[in-house]
Amino acid sequence: MGIILEFFKDVLKEPALLMGLMAFIGLVALRKPSHKIMTGTLKPILGYLMLGAGADFIVRNLDPLGKMIQKGFNIEGVIPNNEAIVSVAQTVLGVETMSILLLGLIVNLLIARFTKFKYIFLTGHHSFFMACLLSAVLQTAGFGGWGLIAIGGAFLGLISAILPAIGQKYTLKVTDGDEVAMGHFGSLAYYISAWIGGKVGKPEDSTEKIEIPEKWSFLRDTTISTALTMMVFYLIAAFASGSEFVETLSGGTNMVLFALMSAMKFAVGVTIVYAGVRMILGDLLPAFQGIATKIIPDAIPAVDCAVFFTYAPTAVVIGFVASFIGGIIGMVLLGFAGSVLIIPGLVPHFFCGATAGIYGNSTGGKRGAAIGAFINGLLITFIPALLLPVLGNLGFSNTTFGDFDFGVVGIAIGKLYEFLGSGGVLGLLALLVAVVIVPSFMKTKNKVINNNNE
Repeated sequence: MGIILEFFKDVLKEPALLMGLMAFIGLVALRKPSHKIMTGTLKPILGYLMLGAGADFIVRNLDPLGKMIQKGFNIEGVIPNNEAIVSVAQTVLGVETMSILLLGLIVNLLIARFTKFKYIFLTGHHSFFMACLLSAVLQTAGFGGWGLIAIGGAFLGLISAILPAIGQKYTLKVTDGDEVAMGHFGSLAYYISAWIGGKVGKPEDSTEKIEIPEKWSFLRDTTISTALTMMVFYLIAAFASGSEFVETLSGGTNMVLFALMSAMKFAVGVTIVYAGVRMILGDLLPAFQGIATKIIPDAIPAVDCAVFFTYAPTAVVIGFVASFIGGIIGMVLLGFAGSVLIIPGLVPHFFCGATAGIYGNSTGGKRGAAIGAFINGLLITFIPALLLPVLGNLGFSNTTFGDFDFGVVGIAIGKLYEFLGSGGVLGLLALLVAVVIVPSFMKTKNKVINNNNE
């Protein structure tokens, strides 16, 4: 029994296998021939692995850039990084985290089956991160044992269903009606970016329609434009930190050459992500129709933020740059306020900033992409600073969660406990339960909450 449980735990930690499993179930439900079941199951798995390989490549090449910026501009503080704080937390909260993850998935599936919140959260590593956050915050709030696991699992399942629904009207604009939802815990900042985009710009003024003279037409190639943009970043950081420091990162390679090669490797990582995304969408969405029609009627997959990059590649670059600028300004403002400095983490600013740019572009074009992503940069600077005290002992680990939703959930639970005790936390849980149940007893035009602009 223990071996089987460990096997399923390992599956849950691998979003690629989770996607493949969902595709397999959908294809079987559609009674597809065996060869189509095999290819339709493998392609989403391989696509996600490709996406992951590209993301790893990006992260690996962002790491030296972050170190050069810290050295060159003499910045010290806390760097938000989901993977870093989760690795610290797992030494003390491993059992609680995995138990909450498993229970949360079950609750999410039950909600999708029996309520109008039909979103199935497929980004397994983000579910894992949120399970870790919940275990840390609930333990700090005085919960323990099975009570902590039950409450944490319920919160995770509810959040996984509700957050994709909140901004689905914006997601439909991004995807031009494709039946996917946002399955990433930076989502509230993306929806804020889209809302702001609608106030400051026009969707028809899209980043993807930027007119480029013929001699600059090579910039329409996403790989080339990303490489050139990142070359500027890397060269500035390299010269600021000095050749002696850069050589400690490069293994003795010339400073300029190292900067240029790292920038180009980053661009290759982005291209690999795009290729993986296309493979995922090409087979996961048709297979998911089997789940949506046969098992969980009208089910909608909530997928990783990088899946949306192909819908507006130019907005990806604009969003990253604007978010990073917002992060720098936010850090300066925290310094003036006498707060702990939150150093802009290039990983959250790339992935979350790019996605915020895409959402801002969908409602406000170029201005929406830039301003929306800039606001995202401020949000993922201020919220981690507010989250640190709520994490208890983990708050001293010199890192914190980087994406917006983690901060919102952690701060909400922590502050409710601070002012109202455990009753406040249970009250929030009861409110979320009511949010998913009540609409099922109301007559609405659509069977899915907030889909098709309901």
